[in-house]
Amino acid sequence: MLEWRVSTILERIKKGGDTALKEVINEVESFLPTELKVSETEFETARRKVPEDLKEAINAAGRLDAFHRLEVPGEVEWTDQIGVTCRRRFLPVRRVGLYIPEGAAPLFSFVLMLGVPSMIAGCPERVICTPPSSHGTVDPSILYAASVCGIKDVFKIGGAQAIAAMAYGTNIISKVDKIFGPGNSIVAKANGIVSKEGVAVDLPAGPSELMVLSDESANVTFMAADLLSRAENGPDSQVVLLCESVTTARRVIQEMETLKGKLPRKDIVEAALAESRIIVFGNIEDRIAFANLYAPGRLILAVENPEEVALRIEAAGSVFLGHYSPDSAGDYVCGTNQILPSGGQATAWSGVGVESFMRAVTYQSLTKEGLASLSGTIITMAEAEMSQARAETVKIRL
Repeated sequence: MLEWRVSTILERIKKGGDTALKEVINEVESFLPTELKVSETEFETARRKVPEDLKEAINAAGRLDAFHRLEVPGEVEWTDQIGVTCRRRFLPVRRVGLYIPEGAAPLFSFVLMLGVPSMIAGCPERVICTPPSSHGTVDPSILYAASVCGIKDVFKIGGAQAIAAMAYGTNIISKVDKIFGPGNSIVAKANGIVSKEGVAVDLPAGPSELMVLSDESANVTFMAADLLSRAENGPDSQVVLLCESVTTARRVIQEMETLKGKLPRKDIVEAALAESRIIVFGNIEDRIAFANLYAPGRLILAVENPEEVALRIEAAGSVFLGHYSPDSAGDYVCGTNQILPSGGQATAWSGVGVESFMRAVTYQSLTKEGLASLSGTIITMAEAEMSQARAETVKIRL
């Protein structure tokens, strides 16, 4: 049912362009903003409305900038003694689409997590799509974060219709070269469908997840708070605790019950916890093995020797070491990125970084002497693969 619904939306917009896009927005949201693109006046109003303390917090993205600048890949060049040079150069993706999902509160941190590395990579064109409020506006904090990242093109479009607009292009939104950003199951399904059609989508970032791997040194209150922080993210989030005893498991449950009463999003937390688990392994070796099988997007190592355990973690999007490293620090201000693979995809995917917004081009140059030196090898391999035309490209030059 979900695939049919999403496929229908994508196909309508692919064929119908702006007209279909507006029709779908009106049908899905029950209203259509007067203008889909955020105006400069709206940006200016947003800058005035954002509280100064929040502006200062958003401006702390300088830490994100400092860390991500270290990720910029360098050019590689190799020249041998026979006259052959090989080079690999990184270029930015020309036009990227950044999807910022809606939540119970505006997720401006996602703007920073996508906006900062794409800015460092040097992407010439960047657009944001994000679901508007029922009044047809985008939250001021999201627009302020976009301005901090130098992004001027923000559109009031969410869901599968946003993915369709960026993937196929309309008169309102030009087609992008690559789509980034997490979302709910509808957005994840839309990304999956367009990726099969040849549209580049960065990573399978679906519903949020967190695993806590603990030992006897762990603080049960800390762990309870960590699990609730991720459960609060959405009803489809999943949290998992790996601990050493049933006693610890019960104490953590008790702490969560106490802390839940202080949370305004209790219904969301309850829904997420219904699909979450606490698993007891008496042996830490089994806890580590299970963590590697699960491959969580976020993994907290609430253990006495986190550095030692971290060396044995083979699959995780981001790892938080020790009792004073909550995942919220990584979400906001540490400097690492919070857009991470989920659903077990950390076995093959990395979280977002500067390299995500870049592509590599290889170059090679051969002198006449260099080609002559390699000609026998090239001709032999080409003829062995029954590629006589390729062999002739060398023979004709000798």
